[in-house]
Amino acid sequence: MHPGHVLLLLQSSSAAPNGTGQASDLTQAILSWLPFAVDLWVARVLSTVIIVVLTLAVSRLVVRLFGRRIAQWFRRPSLTRTALRGTRMSIYLLGLLSILGVWGIRLGDITLSVAVFSAVVGVVVAPIVGSFISGIFLLADQPYEIGDMIELADRDQRGFVEDITLRHTKIFTLDNSFLVIPNGSMRDRDVVNYSAEDPRMRLSLDVLVTYESDIEEARTIIERAARQVDNVIGGGPDIRVGAARYPASPTCYINEYGDHGVLLTLRYWVSEPYKLLAARSNVQTNLAALVDDADVEFAYPHSHLHFDETSGAMEVSMAEQRGREIGVPTDGGEPGPSAPQPTEADGE
Repeated sequence: MHPGHVLLLLQSSSAAPNGTGQASDLTQAILSWLPFAVDLWVARVLSTVIIVVLTLAVSRLVVRLFGRRIAQWFRRPSLTRTALRGTRMSIYLLGLLSILGVWGIRLGDITLSVAVFSAVVGVVVAPIVGSFISGIFLLADQPYEIGDMIELADRDQRGFVEDITLRHTKIFTLDNSFLVIPNGSMRDRDVVNYSAEDPRMRLSLDVLVTYESDIEEARTIIERAARQVDNVIGGGPDIRVGAARYPASPTCYINEYGDHGVLLTLRYWVSEPYKLLAARSNVQTNLAALVDDADVEFAYPHSHLHFDETSGAMEVSMAEQRGREIGVPTDGGEPGPSAPQPTEADGE
């Protein structure tokens, strides 16, 4: 063997009539740099490793170079991640086709019968295709975005959207757990988005006070109890919701004059939607402390019975008690033991 040449150990075409024994152009180009002879399968394994490494390196390089431009173009994290995933998958697909070419496998050689293909489509591919289509609709309709706080109404569970793919939506719950829900199922659920346009959220608190209480003082105390909470918005410009505008500061209204007292309703806004229960608890704690020193009393369900000359008369019968004394049954049963009769000895 002359120096600088490589001896390729190729199989005859008769041994491999489909062409799998022929070395590809990529394999021959790589082997031309080696100063020693190798078997064909070793050359293919080496070519496969090189292609895999180059594919990974190129995919990372493309994402690093064009990732920021793609983010500026779409301006939505979910679409940006989907575009980057599509770019990676395209590069991986090119790498896979190159590996198949190294091993002499053509796409036409990969054949499936009609029955097997139909079974695969019906059992496996159909749900996957449905999830992909639902993912496309979710990305187009924009019911929620990565980073939004949502609530699954049927499960009464809240969390933050961690990731949106064409197949599923990943939610990081407030209980420090992950929910991975297929997009086909997410489209059939009632989803409440707490941070779609404005993270601020309005809460209500009903307080029932007695008629003897100072109503104006009660309203002032309730509003003050809400302002003392950190994440409650104490004032500022009106908050716009659609075409309506609402006061940003806590406001207490007279809701109803009920049977047991005056129903007051407090409306207040919180700045963090994931601390709703804590805000409500703090408002009620402050309210309980402020009511002790004020002319305000919480009402509770109770009834006063008042009788006068217009109430009429109520007849009370003593027949049942007298029947027990003389042994006469009052419920239709057998007569009880009769009272002992006095005897002459007793009279004496």
